[in-house]
Amino acid sequence: MSDKNQDLSPIEIIDAFKNQDWSILEQLIKQYTTFLLKSALGLGVRGNEADDLVQNVWSTFFEVIDRFEGNSQIRTFLYGILINKTRELRRENIKSNRHDPIDSVMEERFDSNGHWAKPPMNPEQFLEATQTLEIISDCIDKLPVTQRAAFTLWEIDESETSEICKILDVTVTNLGVILYRAKNRLRECIEIKTKANE
Repeated sequence: MSDKNQDLSPIEIIDAFKNQDWSILEQLIKQYTTFLLKSALGLGVRGNEADDLVQNVWSTFFEVIDRFEGNSQIRTFLYGILINKTRELRRENIKSNRHDPIDSVMEERFDSNGHWAKPPMNPEQFLEATQTLEIISDCIDKLPVTQRAAFTLWEIDESETSEICKILDVTVTNLGVILYRAKNRLRECIEIKTKANE
C-alpha cells in the first residue's frame, strides 16, 4: 500500500468498499495478506490450508465490512476473523479432541495439599530445553488455537492486553487463564520432549 493509503481509517476503507474503489481495496489486500499468512502459520496452519484460510478471511471480511463500525483497526478486525476461521478449521479437522489434558496434568503435578507431587525440572535443564527452537516450535504448534494466539500475541508480538482481548473476544481475566494454561502446556510439552531426547 502506498504511503498515502497506509493511514486510511477503517471508515475510509468502508467508504472505499461502498464506492467500489477497487484500487484502494486491492492495495489493502496487498498490505495485509502477508500479515495474515504469517499469522496463519503462527497459528499452526500450514501449506495450502494457510493459503485457503487467508482467502477465506478476505471473503468473510468483504461479506461483513458493511457491518463494521470502525471501532478497531483493520489489522485487529482481520486478525479476529482469522482466529474465528482457524477455530472453524480446527473443529473440522480435529472433532475427536474434546478433552483438555492440562487439567489432568495439573492434578498429577500437585498433591491434595497443593505441594509438588512431581516437581518441575531444575532451571538449568529447563533453560537448556527452551533453547532448542525445534522443541519450542513443535510445542507451540500443539497448543489449542486460542491459547496459541494468546501466547503468540502476548509473548512474541508483545501486543497490548486490551488489543489481545478485543481480537480474541475475551475478558482480561479470561486472557490470564488462557495464558496460564498455554504456559503450563508448553512447560509440560518441553519437559516431556527433553526427557525423551535424553
